Amino acid sequence: MTPEFSTAPAESGIEEPSFIRRRPVRIIIYSGLVVFFLLMVVWPLITKLRDPDFQKHIEQHRVMVGMSKEQVLQAWGGPQTINTSYTKDGIRREEWIFEDWESPAVVKHRYLYFEEGILVGGWYEGTSERRTPEFPTGKPHPKVGS
Repeated sequence: MTPEFSTAPAESGIEEPSFIRRRPVRIIIYSGLVVFFLLMVVWPLITKLRDPDFQKHIEQHRVMVGMSKEQVLQAWGGPQTINTSYTKDGIRREEWIFEDWESPAVVKHRYLYFEEGILVGGWYEGTSERRTPEFPTGKPHPKVGS
Protein backbone atom coordinates (compact mmCIF):
# COMPACT_ATOMS: atom_id res chain seq x y z
CA MET A 1 0.00 0.00 0.00
CA THR A 2 1.32 3.37 -0.99
CA PRO A 3 -0.04 6.47 0.58
CA GLU A 4 -1.78 8.81 -1.82
CA PHE A 5 -1.10 12.50 -1.57
CA SER A 6 -3.92 14.86 -2.23
CA THR A 7 -4.35 18.58 -1.72
CA ALA A 8 -6.81 19.68 0.90
CA PRO A 9 -8.41 22.49 -1.15
CA ALA A 10 -9.38 20.08 -3.90
CA GLU A 11 -11.16 17.85 -1.43
CA SER A 12 -13.01 20.64 0.31
CA GLY A 13 -13.66 22.59 -2.91
CA ILE A 14 -12.29 25.86 -1.44
CA GLU A 15 -9.27 27.44 -3.13
CA GLU A 16 -7.12 29.80 -1.13
CA PRO A 17 -6.77 33.22 -2.84
CA SER A 18 -3.38 34.41 -4.02
CA PHE A 19 -1.30 36.55 -1.67
CA ILE A 20 -2.24 39.88 -3.24
CA ARG A 21 -5.95 39.07 -3.16
CA ARG A 22 -6.06 38.44 0.58
CA ARG A 23 -8.06 41.05 2.44
CA PRO A 24 -5.36 42.13 4.97
CA VAL A 25 -2.81 42.59 2.19
CA ARG A 26 -5.21 44.70 0.13
CA ILE A 27 -6.06 46.84 3.17
CA ILE A 28 -2.37 47.51 3.82
CA ILE A 29 -1.69 48.39 0.17
CA TYR A 30 -4.72 50.68 -0.16
CA SER A 31 -4.07 52.42 3.14
CA GLY A 32 -0.45 53.01 2.10
CA LEU A 33 -1.60 54.56 -1.18
CA VAL A 34 -4.09 56.78 0.64
CA VAL A 35 -1.42 57.98 3.09
CA PHE A 36 0.98 58.69 0.21
CA PHE A 37 -1.70 60.64 -1.69
CA LEU A 38 -2.64 62.66 1.39
CA LEU A 39 1.00 63.54 2.05
CA MET A 40 1.42 64.66 -1.57
CA VAL A 41 -1.65 66.91 -1.34
CA VAL A 42 -1.70 67.99 2.31
CA TRP A 43 2.02 68.66 2.93
CA PRO A 44 2.24 71.67 0.56
CA LEU A 45 -0.97 73.03 2.09
CA ILE A 46 0.49 72.76 5.61
CA THR A 47 3.61 74.62 4.47
CA LYS A 48 1.44 77.28 2.86
CA LEU A 49 -0.67 77.65 6.03
CA ARG A 50 2.42 78.15 8.20
CA ASP A 51 3.73 80.87 5.86
CA PRO A 52 0.69 82.23 3.97
CA ASP A 53 2.42 85.23 2.41
CA PHE A 54 5.78 83.44 1.92
CA GLN A 55 7.52 86.09 4.03
CA LYS A 56 9.83 83.57 5.77
CA HIS A 57 10.82 82.11 2.41
CA ILE A 58 11.57 85.55 0.99
CA GLU A 59 13.72 86.45 4.02
CA GLN A 60 15.68 83.21 3.55
CA HIS A 61 16.06 83.87 -0.21
CA ARG A 62 14.06 80.77 -1.11
CA VAL A 63 11.25 80.36 -3.61
CA MET A 64 8.26 78.03 -3.44
CA VAL A 65 5.54 76.92 -5.81
CA GLY A 66 2.57 79.26 -5.50
CA MET A 67 4.60 82.46 -5.18
CA SER A 68 3.79 85.43 -7.39
CA LYS A 69 6.38 87.02 -9.67
CA GLU A 70 6.73 89.94 -7.26
CA GLN A 71 7.51 87.59 -4.36
CA VAL A 72 10.14 85.77 -6.44
CA LEU A 73 11.68 89.12 -7.37
CA GLN A 74 11.90 89.98 -3.65
CA ALA A 75 13.51 86.62 -2.84
CA TRP A 76 15.93 86.18 -5.75
CA GLY A 77 16.01 89.45 -7.66
CA GLY A 78 15.57 89.74 -11.41
CA PRO A 79 16.46 87.01 -13.88
CA GLN A 80 18.96 87.36 -16.73
CA THR A 81 16.50 86.01 -19.33
CA ILE A 82 12.73 85.74 -19.57
CA ASN A 83 11.16 83.56 -22.26
CA THR A 84 7.41 84.03 -22.78
CA SER A 85 5.01 81.71 -24.60
CA TYR A 86 1.27 81.04 -24.74
CA THR A 87 -0.58 77.75 -24.74
CA LYS A 88 -3.31 77.00 -27.26
CA ASP A 89 -5.80 77.91 -24.49
CA GLY A 90 -4.22 81.36 -24.13
CA ILE A 91 -2.41 80.73 -20.83
CA ARG A 92 0.72 82.88 -20.49
CA ARG A 93 3.82 80.89 -19.56
CA GLU A 94 7.15 82.40 -18.61
CA GLU A 95 10.54 80.80 -18.10
CA TRP A 96 12.92 82.81 -15.94
CA ILE A 97 16.60 81.94 -16.20
CA PHE A 98 19.00 83.00 -13.46
CA GLU A 99 22.78 82.74 -13.96
CA ASP A 100 25.11 82.29 -11.00
CA TRP A 101 28.71 82.98 -12.02
CA GLU A 102 31.13 81.33 -9.61
CA SER A 103 34.18 82.24 -11.68
CA PRO A 104 34.82 83.36 -15.27
CA ALA A 105 34.73 79.70 -16.30
CA VAL A 106 31.95 78.28 -14.11
CA VAL A 107 28.26 79.20 -14.39
CA LYS A 108 25.22 77.60 -12.77
CA HIS A 109 21.67 78.09 -13.98
CA ARG A 110 18.37 78.21 -12.12
CA TYR A 111 15.11 77.95 -14.07
CA LEU A 112 11.68 79.00 -12.82
CA TYR A 113 8.38 78.47 -14.65
CA PHE A 114 5.32 80.68 -14.23
CA GLU A 115 1.76 80.31 -15.48
CA GLU A 116 -0.37 83.45 -15.35
CA GLY A 117 2.08 85.07 -12.93
CA ILE A 118 2.20 82.20 -10.40
CA LEU A 119 5.28 80.01 -9.88
CA VAL A 120 4.47 76.43 -10.92
CA GLY A 121 7.91 74.81 -10.88
CA GLY A 122 11.61 75.07 -11.51
CA TRP A 123 14.91 73.26 -11.57
CA TYR A 124 18.58 73.84 -10.96
CA GLU A 125 21.38 72.99 -13.36
CA GLY A 126 24.71 72.32 -11.72
CA THR A 127 28.08 73.44 -12.84
CA SER A 128 28.84 73.72 -16.51
CA GLU A 129 32.43 74.74 -16.90
CA ARG A 130 33.71 76.31 -20.06
CA ARG A 131 36.90 74.55 -20.97
CA THR A 132 39.15 74.92 -23.93
CA PRO A 133 39.31 71.73 -25.98
CA GLU A 134 42.25 69.53 -25.13
CA PHE A 135 44.10 68.68 -28.31
CA PRO A 136 46.29 65.60 -28.61
CA THR A 137 49.90 66.41 -27.88
CA GLY A 138 51.37 63.92 -30.33
CA LYS A 139 50.32 65.67 -33.55
CA PRO A 140 49.18 69.22 -34.21
CA HIS A 141 45.49 69.92 -34.60
CA PRO A 142 44.53 70.90 -38.15
CA LYS A 143 43.05 74.26 -37.05
CA VAL A 144 46.00 75.17 -34.90
CA GLY A 145 48.57 76.53 -37.28
CA SER A 146 52.14 75.41 -37.21
